[in-house]
Order: sequence, then structure tokens, then C-alpha cells
Amino acid sequence: MLTYSKKRRLPILTALLAASLLVSSCDQGFEELNTNPNALTEPVVPNLLSYSIVKTAGTGYENHRGNLIYAGAIIQHFASLNPYWAGDKYLYNGPYSDAFFETAYGSHVKELEQIISITKDNPAQSTLYNVARIWRVFGYHRITDLYGDVPYSEAGKGYLSSTFSPKYDKQADIYADLLNELDQAAQGLDATKTGYGTSDLIYGGDLTKWKKFAYSMMLRLGMRLTKVDPAKAELYVKKAIAGGVMQSNDDIAKLNHADGDDNKRNLDANTLRTQEYDAANLKGKANSKLSKTFVDFLRNNNDPRLPFIATLWQGNASATAEATATNPTVQKGLPNGYDATTIKTLIPSWNDNSITEYSEANLNKIASNSAPTLFQTYAEVEYLLAEAALRGWGDGQAALHYNRGVTAAMSMMSLFGGTIPQSAITAYLTAHPYLATGTTAQQMEQIGTQYWAVNFLNSYEAYANWRRTGYPVLTPTNFPGNETGGTIMRRLRYPASEASRNAAKYNAAVAVQGPDLFTTRVWWDKQ
Repeated sequence: MLTYSKKRRLPILTALLAASLLVSSCDQGFEELNTNPNALTEPVVPNLLSYSIVKTAGTGYENHRGNLIYAGAIIQHFASLNPYWAGDKYLYNGPYSDAFFETAYGSHVKELEQIISITKDNPAQSTLYNVARIWRVFGYHRITDLYGDVPYSEAGKGYLSSTFSPKYDKQADIYADLLNELDQAAQGLDATKTGYGTSDLIYGGDLTKWKKFAYSMMLRLGMRLTKVDPAKAELYVKKAIAGGVMQSNDDIAKLNHADGDDNKRNLDANTLRTQEYDAANLKGKANSKLSKTFVDFLRNNNDPRLPFIATLWQGNASATAEATATNPTVQKGLPNGYDATTIKTLIPSWNDNSITEYSEANLNKIASNSAPTLFQTYAEVEYLLAEAALRGWGDGQAALHYNRGVTAAMSMMSLFGGTIPQSAITAYLTAHPYLATGTTAQQMEQIGTQYWAVNFLNSYEAYANWRRTGYPVLTPTNFPGNETGGTIMRRLRYPASEASRNAAKYNAAVAVQGPDLFTTRVWWDKQ
């Protein structure tokens, strides 16, 4: 298992200069005298990739704000009575809306631009180059999916070319290039060339898996175009299928973690533990809970994933109490869109202790500190293949792919400290079969709802796919003073600092895309 550790350091030279060399150095020039012979003069490319992967997995800063507080609440994975959970109530919180944008450009993609600059013209480093291109697509597609038109072609070039005010590229142009990059990079992977080895924290240098990941990402991004450019969507979905996508849970793109210091933790989980559930003064009165929408879906369908995902606060309870706390019959989600006062209009008997009765993410299972960060799963791929089949772009076996997706999603719970037996998966599929005789809308809803469920804690992707498909069908909230008039937010707003430090480029982007509001749709989110 590959784990990230603080012990991973840039290699340094340890040999000491001989006394004779120290003496003779007195006759050398000023520049040489002031050069540290042990310092690195060129960046170590594999370490740059490792750094980017870890940073893209996220920190408790931008993940808490972008993935949980905004996307996770918008998509109704989470709910909160606290107004700072702005996505739950469609409120504007500048630092929270800004967080992912600022962190992604500062940490996720900067090193990738450096790798590409170093390796692009060196045939011996073509594999280093092409793996970085694939990972670069992952980084930028999250940014553009959240914000729309964003810096791309000139982004991350401050150190390389002194480009400190990058232009905002149109999302249509960004997507065209991302898809082209995946196509070229997948074909350019060459096992005979220098690779990343153990510095590749996702696949350990396995190029076969990187190729599957590239085409699986192409499948994801191709499907993103179904409303705005169906012909191009079909072209790239078919190309992805032909290229070869993930085939099992062994192909999941993930970063493994070990329990311990913050550099080795699942940072979404660590954030939930430290800021939401386990603070000493909370004791079940957490700032957020699981949404009623999400818990009801799992509980009402007897979904065997529920005990892995949800639990009740249990303080210092024993293992017996843990078994009780994960019992599906006692799980209860919090309604979205209320605060500590307005919740009493829905539940008149509400009091200060009522919140302790509502379910939280299970910190011993799916949200444990040792749980992996999942970037793309095999289950997601199978749901996209089911949709492709439904659209006539695949093999026509939508039911087969749907069943494989459900099976993979439930089997995947083995990554979180337990196993769902095949008999339970079979029973679920028997009770909830693919609607082969249903309408296309019903089939799309069934696929889209499962896609939403499997992307719990990857709410970035659940939010993007919901905007594309409209599934699952969510009831909007209408909290007093919200920014959207009671409609679900379609994007996050640009950082306020962009309107000052990059004003000309920011204003040009707003003029093209539309007002910098939560209700302005990104290019592929066509009405």
C-alpha cells in the first residue's frame, strides 16, 4: 500500500568536502564560493508529482469549504443548522466560495505545469510528461466545473514565464483541450521510458492503470457535454470505451492514507472529526449532520452501505453501542435549509438536545482517518457505461453495467474497514432491479441517483453530475436572505480578489460567461 508520509523528502547529497577542497576554494570565484554544493539546482520531477497528488487530495481548508460546506450541502449529502454552512442555505460566504479556486491554483496544478515544462521536449521523459498531462486534466476539470470560465492556458506560469495575470479561458475551449490531452497522453504512455515508480502515489508506476484512468476520465468529461454538444459527447464517449476504461475496483484512482499526523490523513475525514463531530464541547451537537435526503435514500431502500456511511454520536460508548448506533432503523438525517430558529417551524418540539438524535458520517468507516481519498471509482465508470448504453453509444447492455456499478459501489466498502457480503448485494439488486421496461427518464434517474450516492465525500463530482443530469431530483431550500431566490446554486463565485488583482481578465470573463453569481450556469450546464 502506498501511503504519503512526512518522511518523503527531496533527496540531498550527504558527502562532505575534503579539507583540501575547502582550502583550494579560496581561489575560486565569488559565485562558486556562494553556491551550496549540496543544494538541488533542478527540481526532482517525481517529487513534484507526489506533491501535486497529495495537495489535490486536499487539505482541511479547501475541502471543508469547497467539497463539504458548499458542494456537499448543495447536493444534500450534508445539512446544517449553522449559517456558515453556506451551501445548505444558498448564502454567499466569500472566503468559503474562494477557497478551492485559490488553493487549486496555488497548490494543485502549479507543480504540474513545472513538470510539463521540464519534460515536454525530452523523449526519454515522455512517460513522465504524459502521466503529468493526465493528472493535470484531473486538476483543471475540477476547477472549471466549480467556477466555469477560468485561467487555463496561461495558468501556473508565474514562475515559468512571469505570467501573473492569466486570462480566463472559455470552458468550451478548456474542455476541448482537456479531452485532447487525455487522448494524446494515453497513447503516449511508454513502459520502456523512465517512470515515476513509487513516487506515483496513485498507481505505483503502473501505466496500464494510468491508461485506464485516462480513458475513464475521458468518459466522465465526454458525458459532461451531453446537453451542450451531444455530437462531441458521443465521439469522446465512444473513444473512451474503445480505449479501455476501468474494469474492476482494483483500477480505482485513489490516494491511500494512514492514521497519524495531518499529512497522512484523509483530510475530509479529519475535518469532519476535528471541526464537525468530535470537538469536546459538541458531544453530538455537531455543526453539520448527514442530510435527510441522503439518509432517507439509503435507509428506505435498505442499502447495505448505510452502516458504513452513517452513525449516531456515541461519545465514549462501547462497541455494543456502536452496533446500535449504526443500526439502519435508528439513522435519521437532518432536513436541509434551516437554522436553530427556523427548524422549530418544521419540528415544533425541537430543543437544544434534539440535534444529537441525527446521523453523522461514520468516522470509523467511510470517514476514518485511514480511509483513502477517491478521485474516480470503477462504480462511477460502470454507471457512465450504463448511461452510454442507454443513449445508444455503448454496447446496449445498460442493465448489465448498472448491476456492475451497484456491485462495485457496495464491494468498495472493503476500502473502509469492512465487507458487504455478495448475498446482501444480490438481495439489494433483486429488490431494486434496473428498470429495463421503464421510461428513459426513469432509467436515467436510477443511474444518476446511484452516481450521486457513490460520490459521497466526493461531492465535487456529485454536484457536477447533478447539474448535468438533474438527478437525483432534489427539493431546493429557501432560507431567508438566500442568494438564489430559492433555486439550487449552479456554480461557485470567483474570489473577490480576482476583481482587483486580475481585474481586466476577470471583467472579460464575466462579460462572456455572465454575472459572477451562484445562478449563472457554466457552459456545459445548458438550461
